Amino acid sequence: MGGPSAAGPGAAQPRFRHLTSVHEVDDSRILHRECASLARAGHDVAVIAGRPPSAPVDGVRVVGVGRCRNRLDRMTRIAWRLLRAARREQADVCHLHDPELLWIGVLLKLGGCRVVYDVHEDVPKQIMSKFWIPRWARRALSLAAWVAEGICARIFDAVVAATPSIAERFPAGKTVVVQNFPSAAAARPLDDALPFSERPYAFAYTGGLTEVQGVRQIMAIATILPRELTGVLAGWFDAAELEGEVRASAGWRRVEHLGEIPPEAVLDVLRSARCGIVVDHPISNYLDSYSTKMFEYMACGIPVVCSDFPLWERIVGEADCGVLVDPLDPPAAAAAIEQLAKDPDEARRLGENGRRAVLERFNWEAEYSTLDALYRRLA
Repeated sequence: MGGPSAAGPGAAQPRFRHLTSVHEVDDSRILHRECASLARAGHDVAVIAGRPPSAPVDGVRVVGVGRCRNRLDRMTRIAWRLLRAARREQADVCHLHDPELLWIGVLLKLGGCRVVYDVHEDVPKQIMSKFWIPRWARRALSLAAWVAEGICARIFDAVVAATPSIAERFPAGKTVVVQNFPSAAAARPLDDALPFSERPYAFAYTGGLTEVQGVRQIMAIATILPRELTGVLAGWFDAAELEGEVRASAGWRRVEHLGEIPPEAVLDVLRSARCGIVVDHPISNYLDSYSTKMFEYMACGIPVVCSDFPLWERIVGEADCGVLVDPLDPPAAAAAIEQLAKDPDEARRLGENGRRAVLERFNWEAEYSTLDALYRRLA
């Protein structure tokens, strides 16, 4: 991933700073994909985060400004601290990762800094499914987000969109698509990989344990499967009430929950399973979005059992790497998982097809070249 520095010989090194009030310091997209890759390529890059001060992570310097007390505090006091830290760092380019930092981006732009807005999600659609926002307020807030993003996109210097569908909402001349694909290294076969027939788990799930990501359906699937077929979960709950309900369910006794684990440990978990599942609900924010975990499953060479969204159907169908199911039909998903567990040769074939697709197309190295080209243009 190496390369020359962004500045020419004898020129001052441009300072690129990534700002986030919402995400953890070691967020996979912000730090492990974007910042770590940019640092290895010779860019002067650091993360300014709404978290306590931290040592460098994956070769990237971290500037922590303190943890927030609540959402309002995060959007005001912490955002203001991020702005002050960016100014102290004398940042030439500020790369924002949260919509609540748009107003900070405008102030940075007025101060002469170049600003990039990284759009991880379709925010107007995402707001419509936020459980903590009253239903009566969602439509108005969604419209406000759409207007704010549209105005700021025209003020800022560039927009980085996580998916092609998100990119369609922003000015084409300023927008690039940088997708959350795994590294090609993650897809390289391991000599000591467990044979499918010897793997301890019938299925694995990694990521948020939320209602709309199908945690209730996952519990129902675990209950339906034959007793010898169990699952493993690596993820976190976003609501205490939901967590209590899920932990009390019959399905919880049929899975092993590892909690939130480091990114490098996720791959080992996946390689201990015979398939990976993604049963996101058919809400507007998911129907046109990629699932990062789906590509991680493919990279690890395990078949995917996933929601039958048209976009996902095209990806899985073209790669021939899994089974599509109605995400709200646990018996259908359980039947697919059981069939893969009983036919390790077919599971291996589908898994290898997915691995090949990652190596040839769905890998971070191809996406990084787009980000690097943007940075060299801004520099």
